Amino acid sequence: MLFDTHAHLNAEQYEEDLEVVIERAQEEGVSNIVVVGFDRPTITKAIQLADSYSFIYAAVGWHPVDAIDMTEEDLAWLEELAAHPKVVALGEMGLDYHWDKSPKDIQKEVFRKQIALAKRVKLPIIIHNREATQDIVNILKEEGAEEVGGIMHCFSGSEETAKECMKMNFYISFGGPVTFKNAKNVKEVATQIPLDRLLVETDCPYLTPHPYRGKRNEPGYVKLVAEQIAELKNLSFEEIAKITTENAKKLFGID
Repeated sequence: MLFDTHAHLNAEQYEEDLEVVIERAQEEGVSNIVVVGFDRPTITKAIQLADSYSFIYAAVGWHPVDAIDMTEEDLAWLEELAAHPKVVALGEMGLDYHWDKSPKDIQKEVFRKQIALAKRVKLPIIIHNREATQDIVNILKEEGAEEVGGIMHCFSGSEETAKECMKMNFYISFGGPVTFKNAKNVKEVATQIPLDRLLVETDCPYLTPHPYRGKRNEPGYVKLVAEQIAELKNLSFEEIAKITTENAKKLFGID
């Protein structure tokens, strides 16, 4: 029983063998997947996948890199989609200061609008953070995001940042980087996260865990992430799989 809380099976990298990838995930014990959409094409595909597979769910939101492209019509569309029975979260949303396509002030505005929407529709949010930690924490506090909570996706920050986010009702999710040999900080932080706030993910097709680093990632590899966290926490793989799956189901409201 594994729950990949963040996958992009809606990416073009799976166009030729999507069904095989999904079958492989099931063979590896993956019982649930959340496919995350972040613009019109990927959101549409995420909904299609959620409609096609009983164990796949969708998250819908607007990526900060593309914040400059989001219109009021897009925001209204997200609000409509939030009522879909298989949509379990809004996101991914947040701030990304690595790329300069969308100015920071526009990213912040779009982020705030999506948090407000999440509070209206009562769904948790999935946070994308790249080189913008303090601004993200500040906005989450200012907008009262703890009302809905959510996920700090593919967390790579400090233990102090994790604690601040957990106080605001957020779960801390780890992906492939926790398996990297040189990722001392991520490993150390993972050991400190309480079990009831821990999630696993792949962010596939990106951030492939060791020993497949450099190749295309896929949901079945979430097992490698769970195994690494089990080792770091001196627990069995089965315990980590069970705990992280229960946490994800609780957060997403899945029976």
